[in-house]
Amino acid sequence: MININKGSKVGIVCCSNGQSKSNKGKIAVLEKILTGVGLIPVFSAFIYERDGAFSGSGMERAKALMDFYHDDEIKAIFDISGGDLANEVLPYLDFDCITKSSKYFWGYSDLTTILNAIYAQTGTPSVLYQIRNLIYDHADTQIAHFYSTLFDGTHALYDFDYTFIQGHTLEGIVVGGNIRCLLKLAGTPFWPDMANKVLLLESFGGTVPQMTTYLNQLKQIGVFDKISGIILGTFTQMEEQQCVPSIVELVKHYTGEQLPIIKTNQIGHGSDSKAVIIGSQVYFKS
Repeated sequence: MININKGSKVGIVCCSNGQSKSNKGKIAVLEKILTGVGLIPVFSAFIYERDGAFSGSGMERAKALMDFYHDDEIKAIFDISGGDLANEVLPYLDFDCITKSSKYFWGYSDLTTILNAIYAQTGTPSVLYQIRNLIYDHADTQIAHFYSTLFDGTHALYDFDYTFIQGHTLEGIVVGGNIRCLLKLAGTPFWPDMANKVLLLESFGGTVPQMTTYLNQLKQIGVFDKISGIILGTFTQMEEQQCVPSIVELVKHYTGEQLPIIKTNQIGHGSDSKAVIIGSQVYFKS
């Protein structure tokens, strides 16, 4: 499914907030690991902060991304950023070029905006995953899953444990990601069609008031009436603080009792997080 072989060049970009210069050591470790598994990382010129959080203008960061799409030697593109700025690049992306490309864009958190825009505009998939997981607490497991998925044809990086909260089966094409960042697309041409989709939701920050706001917006724009079900990933701050009501209780309040919902602790901002292909068909059963 993913057209990467050993010896392939892969692009490294920061479409959201630039990396702090203090992270240069960590990025060097990531480069070493990617090289060690047989890839050749090629870094954009817009990786590190130059002007506050910006590594470059929205147009410059978009051009850096599109340069990798145009380069036939680049077989995949990994975004190592997160934060708030990714939707600034959307007006400058060449979606016709992306449509014709077989390479996958990988990112998480604020890159939810680009992942879903790619699907909305082209119908092609992207991967919700942070490649920096290869250098964090669960590095050995992440590297093993990454390697076997890319080179051995397994699904180790995509297989995650789950529990049904309600319903017994869940099927459809996955859209979504970080709930806050997904909602930046509402009302824009980059918002995905929600009809019969499986909506993935996760979050790093925010507690009950913020999640209540986001869920109300999803309800008010009719999302819960259209989708076929929900995958709930981790809601880091809520779960660490053991908020009441819980995220599961909140979601059930806004969706009702009929919509299938599964919960997993293996999708989100944790360093042990698995990957999900946004724009791919999934099927779950209890």
